[in-house]
Amino acid sequence: MLNIQAKTIPHEEQRYNTSGDYWTDKKGVEQFRISDLGDYRMELAVLVHEIVEDYLCKHRGIKEQDIMAFDLMFEKEREEGKWKDEEPGDDPRAIYHDPHQIATVIERILISYFGINWKDYDDKILSL
Repeated sequence: MLNIQAKTIPHEEQRYNTSGDYWTDKKGVEQFRISDLGDYRMELAVLVHEIVEDYLCKHRGIKEQDIMAFDLMFEKEREEGKWKDEEPGDDPRAIYHDPHQIATVIERILISYFGINWKDYDDKILSL
């Protein structure tokens, strides 16, 4: 049975520098937090990406704490100047690289369907 809670929040309330985050809380509820992008279509695209990535990772047995550990390591490398605008899941070292790539394809389809230019969408996320 699915038990999902999704909320749009101010970006500075994210657990780390990300536009979308997910975890399972102590009651077994799948929690999703999406940064406020000022456009429900963009926020929905991020949410769908996160839901797809989360459930594909669960299907593969990839643990949330391992994803978070990789993301935090990647963000530390970004602070050291090794990365600029790349997402952690785009790094082939990411244990969730394949689920992230599939989720991104679906996200791109949604953004296209909504008539939003991908670069404009990406720029909005990078501006957070």
